[in-house]
Amino acid sequence: MRPHNRHRARPTGRTVVIATIAAVVLAGGGVVAGVHAMARPPAQAQVRPAASSDAAQPAGEGGESVQTGASAADRDQELSDALGTMADATDADFSVAVLDTVSGVQAVYGDGTYDTASIVKVDILAALLLTAQDAGRGLTAQETANATVMIEQSDNDAATALWHSVGRADGLAEANERLGLTGTAGGDGDLWGLTRTTAADQLRLLQAVFGADSPLDADSRTYLQGLMGRISDGQDWGVTAAAVPASGTALKNGWLQRSTTGLWDINSIGQVATDRSTYLVAVLTSGNTTQAAGIALAEDVAQAAVGAFEQ
Repeated sequence: MRPHNRHRARPTGRTVVIATIAAVVLAGGGVVAGVHAMARPPAQAQVRPAASSDAAQPAGEGGESVQTGASAADRDQELSDALGTMADATDADFSVAVLDTVSGVQAVYGDGTYDTASIVKVDILAALLLTAQDAGRGLTAQETANATVMIEQSDNDAATALWHSVGRADGLAEANERLGLTGTAGGDGDLWGLTRTTAADQLRLLQAVFGADSPLDADSRTYLQGLMGRISDGQDWGVTAAAVPASGTALKNGWLQRSTTGLWDINSIGQVATDRSTYLVAVLTSGNTTQAAGIALAEDVAQAAVGAFEQ
């Protein structure tokens, strides 16, 4: 796992937009064609306790989760205040979900649906691991090779191969029903990067990967966590910005440019540690003018969201 070692300024502007997609051509992060954007008001934060104390604890951490109604209300207001201001200062759209694994309190800002781009690769591997568990087997040598480069290097060919292995969108839907995802729909055909999801669903996925109360067994969770902790240099941005320097981060990022507008979707999901707690964080963004601006926004959102929990 790598420490955070960067901070970027946030872009400026006033309009918050949301986009719907017509088609995609994946290359690296991906390129999307056919965008229709419309203005919408900034979202409000929604805070609720975690489903169970087990789900709130990352694998390998002991103790019980403690949560109170007062702390949830505080996080609700703090998240709304911090991110509402940021929403007013950017032309891009974003949503974020955070779970404090110590208190068990989680908050979601924004309820929009976004393209996953490459963060869906975590979901694809989770589906594959469930399939292997059901069959009472480990991953084959080829599946292991594909899984490694798909997560650590964000290799698209490996993702396409495993997308077929899990049954594409239908297979992903079956796995997601078991994983507790309710707002995610797989992309058509081989367009796995056009899978649509919400920040709340990505937080549920992270709970399945890092929490003990999961359909993924301990070996599967440890395996996926390990890959997410070895992201290649140059791809370790995003939620890692919320980690205390020298603390470990496990993550997966996604980036996708729309060919008709040149605007970018930038997403980041993972687990980050601070001096106070360990958090699961999912940040989804769209409508960024450049990849760098999208990364800066994702990092600023992650920092602000975790900061609201640290007050």
